[in-house]
Amino acid sequence: MKFEEFKSGTYKNQFQYKSFLPSKINHQWTWDDPRINLLLEKAAQTLGELNAFSRIVPNVDLFIRMHILKEANTSSRIEGTKTDIEDVVLDESSVFPEKRDDWQEVQNYVQAMNEAIKQLENLPLSLRLIRNTHRILMTNVRGKHKTPGEFRTSQNWIGGSSLADAAFIPPHKDDMSDLLDDFEHFLYNDRIVVPHLIRCAIAHYQFETIHPFQDGNGRIGRLLITLYLVSNHLLIKPTLYLSDFFERHRGAYYDSLTRVRDSNDLGQWVRFFLEAVMETAEKGKTTFAQILNLHTNIESELMNLGKKTDNARKLLKHLYQSPVVSVKQVESILGVKYYSANELIKTLVEINILEETTGYSRNRVFMFKRYIDVFKE
Repeated sequence: MKFEEFKSGTYKNQFQYKSFLPSKINHQWTWDDPRINLLLEKAAQTLGELNAFSRIVPNVDLFIRMHILKEANTSSRIEGTKTDIEDVVLDESSVFPEKRDDWQEVQNYVQAMNEAIKQLENLPLSLRLIRNTHRILMTNVRGKHKTPGEFRTSQNWIGGSSLADAAFIPPHKDDMSDLLDDFEHFLYNDRIVVPHLIRCAIAHYQFETIHPFQDGNGRIGRLLITLYLVSNHLLIKPTLYLSDFFERHRGAYYDSLTRVRDSNDLGQWVRFFLEAVMETAEKGKTTFAQILNLHTNIESELMNLGKKTDNARKLLKHLYQSPVVSVKQVESILGVKYYSANELIKTLVEINILEETTGYSRNRVFMFKRYIDVFKE
């Protein structure tokens, strides 16, 4: 199938509304547009350069959690949450009550991503894994009553307050089984020759068009991009997340998906997707370079702490994964008494590594703000 000959689907009459039945995708794909070839080459090259950082950065796994946390926060924000990165790095007890629901949605996303990456060691990227990931994402948060981990058995819609004024109505539940089987087979069909980045772009479009869950489709669809790239070894580590690009170009993101359905223009969506990969990978390279520079500077600063240097290094390893601590947590992390933990924190505050965030005299929380700021760029 050529992109230029693609027909996105048809509308089917249901009771008092029309649902969209998308065309199936599990077949060979080609295109005439030379712009796609150039973008594909650049995106693959930039992705390879990002992967190089995963090989050369010492203890790279220390920094992966913050990449996932940023993605979780950004992807959730597209769906309406109002947390900042400084909020989601906190323990629940330190989060303002009015933000705890949003905070929990972000934590669920982190857990869902981590569990999915772990499951990829034993499971292919499949409908089963997708359902498992959705169950974790939607448990005990808004949408928890909308059958977490189960595909929908009723009609949903996008935009508007009801089916009568919806902007888009996905396929009827009776059509979903065939569409999802086709979608799953497309993910790992090795009898067709389709570059992985192209296949990933088409799969994301199809998933969002099927909209198979009652809630959480956007987050799962964006999460699947990273899972696809990891499962097919285009990413050594889960370091590429497109939600930041999609949020900054939110209107163009939704318009591009809609344009495929309305105008059969799959090529423009693929170009948009490849541009997202290219720009996000470039930004990821910059982030890793900043992390390396910060790490080098911090190591230099710790060398001047005398007897406190060893404990400071141990604490920094923890802070690169969880950049907020209390004195009590430092006691536990280092196995030291309160006085030693408190003195170390005071020293790290003095040399501008930690920053007290509460303004309280008791139950204080300290943030590794210089590190967090790298992920806010």
